[in-house]
Parts: sequence; structure tokens; C-alpha cells
Amino acid sequence: MIYWIFLGFSIVMEVAGVLLMQYAANHNSSWGMALMYGLICASYMLLSVAVKRIPLGVAYALWEGVGIVCITVLSVFLFGESMSILKIVGLGLLMLAILLLKSGTSPKNPSLETETALDLSLKHSLKEA
Repeated sequence: MIYWIFLGFSIVMEVAGVLLMQYAANHNSSWGMALMYGLICASYMLLSVAVKRIPLGVAYALWEGVGIVCITVLSVFLFGESMSILKIVGLGLLMLAILLLKSGTSPKNPSLETETALDLSLKHSLKEA
């Protein structure tokens, strides 16, 4: 459950970072760009934690897909961007695709230890020593 919370915060930070990027570009704001970089970096860090227990395809699809939907909708309200019927249909199809990916994937076994490339490299180094 905690990994889903990490994924949720990761999505929120991605959305905030991308929206801040647009704001900073419109207002020539250095602090906005700096904050955007921090939020995007934090988003990737939380995503990397989430994929320890959430399948990568599902986590990334949710991260990117929900992010796209939120950014598109919020851009209409915050920046006056247009929302056509085709955009609405596209966003609906995107959410359907994410739902299908999520429902068709079995969860990772939480009892198994997830080994990263760094873990494997350390094991290999210790064996050689």
C-alpha cells in the first residue's frame, strides 16, 4: 500500500513540475524553473521507490497517463488552453488503456527481495574479494 502512496505523490509532483514549467516559461521566472527541476527530480525518485513493488509497466503507465490527464485538464483552467471533443475522447481512451493495463497485471510478490543492478554488482564484488 505504501508504494501506491509513493506513486501518487510522484504523480502529484510531476504534474506540479510540468505546470510550473509552463508558468515559469510564461513569466520568465528563474525560481519557477528551479522549483520545476526539483519537483521533477523528486517525482522520479518517488517513482523509483514505487516500482519496487508495483510492476514497472503499470507504475509508469499510471505516472505518465494520469499525469497527462491532470496536466491537460489543469492547463485549460490555469492557462486557458482549449479542450476539444477529440482531446476529451483521447483522454478517455488513455484512462481506459491504463485501467486495462492495471487490471491485466498481477502484483509483484512482496515477499521476494527486489535486487537492483547495484545490489547485484555489490554481491559480485564481494565474491571476487
